[in-house]
Amino acid sequence: MNFDLATFNFIFDLARKNKVLDWLGIFLAKYLAYILVALAIFLLLREKNWKSQVYFFSFTILSIILSRGIFTELFRFFWHRQRPFSFLGFQPLSLPWSSWSFPSGHVVGFFALAFAIFFISKYWGIFFIVSACLMGLARIFIGVHWPTDILGGIVIAFISVLIIKKLLPGT
Repeated sequence: MNFDLATFNFIFDLARKNKVLDWLGIFLAKYLAYILVALAIFLLLREKNWKSQVYFFSFTILSIILSRGIFTELFRFFWHRQRPFSFLGFQPLSLPWSSWSFPSGHVVGFFALAFAIFFISKYWGIFFIVSACLMGLARIFIGVHWPTDILGGIVIAFISVLIIKKLLPGT
């Protein structure tokens, strides 16, 4: 049994055994995103210096656009990987919005956000990274992603943030 299938089965086997855990998995996989976006906007608006606000906004948005809008879509255009529920033939706890699995768009976008925030504030960055990890695990738990979809998303996000950090002049 390969890494992806074994790890997926280990995590997904926890689903449908406890309604509270299922609800938490769905919440983390689908709705935690709204809280993180609101918190990121709050952190941006909390900046007193307008130059810092512009840099924070530009750095974060460009990192997300590069990782989620460009790299993720390029991977999905050239590599059509089935989602676990489609490949294994079961009903996931919640249906995804797109058909291809690799990389996880949620994970790419929210790890790009988390890594960008980490470069701006270590404290909040760690909070966002932990939250993005929970989101990634939850997306495996609800049955819509393979573990390597999550790991690939993290790598794509990290590389994207490093590229933007290099290209964007600092404050």
